[in-house]
Amino acid sequence: MLKVHATRDNCLKRCLETQTPVETAFDIPAGALWIDMISPGPAEREAVRELMHLEPPTREDMDEIEVSSRLYQEDGAVFMTALVMSRTDTAQPECQPISFVLKGDRLLTVRYTEPQPFATFAARAERQAGMWGKGDIILAGLLEAVIDRTADVLERIGGEIDQLSKEIFRSDPKRGNVDYQKVLVRLGQHNDLTSKARESLVSFARMLTFMTQALETKQNKEMKGHLKIMTRDVQSLSDHASYLSNKITFLLDAVLGIVNIEQSRIIKILSLAATVFLPPTLIASVYGMNFDVMPELKWMLGYPLALLLMVLSAVVPYYFFKWRGWL
Repeated sequence: MLKVHATRDNCLKRCLETQTPVETAFDIPAGALWIDMISPGPAEREAVRELMHLEPPTREDMDEIEVSSRLYQEDGAVFMTALVMSRTDTAQPECQPISFVLKGDRLLTVRYTEPQPFATFAARAERQAGMWGKGDIILAGLLEAVIDRTADVLERIGGEIDQLSKEIFRSDPKRGNVDYQKVLVRLGQHNDLTSKARESLVSFARMLTFMTQALETKQNKEMKGHLKIMTRDVQSLSDHASYLSNKITFLLDAVLGIVNIEQSRIIKILSLAATVFLPPTLIASVYGMNFDVMPELKWMLGYPLALLLMVLSAVVPYYFFKWRGWL
């Protein structure tokens, strides 16, 4: 799929959209400012190649983890690849690479995922007038949308972690027992999402540093101001993500500790039952053999004496262990 945006009525509006697969060749309007490639096919890649005179990054290029493969300049263009989160509202969030290519006044984005900030920014750019005349400004607005979305995700995680913390450490016995298995699953999901957010923020921090150096010769004060603000935002969000990660680790250790304490309490109850009932059981087993050579069985006081021995054998060990602090 290819979405082409150009300036119309002083706003950034979509002027062309293709549906993959495209079998025949086509031309992209010359006034295009933002070309958004989504899982592009050969015809779409060729159209971009003809318009911008560069080779769009492939899926294999975007999956490279080396910094030199993600941030570089070639053919008069600035190539940048960063990790962007998507499907953050589902149980299976993703963090996929997206390439941003700046050449002249045009911005090219190549992606194989559908992150929400792209749709949010496109809708906002269609309403705001007089702001989107160049590709670098469009890129700044797009990055701001991604960073804002990441901040929303971290804020949501923080609220849910606070709720989990109250649930774990609540002291009201009337509210029932906590299902620690579900708590562990939720903590694992939050940790996975937080780690993806941190990974995305690290890639954006590198990208913003590279952009600052690559665009330094253009003397664009407005763009430099945007980059400076976004760099500070990314740094603060990275610190907050680290804090959330540490808090999740603490809660995970606390839950495992509470589970161990409850298991110890159960073992203690079983040990108490064994301590109390094992000696009487032994006495009952001895006299239950019912041999003729056992004179106690024919003695009138034999039965009451056996009951008394069973009670004493249960009570004496219990109080002895309790006195020693073993129970």
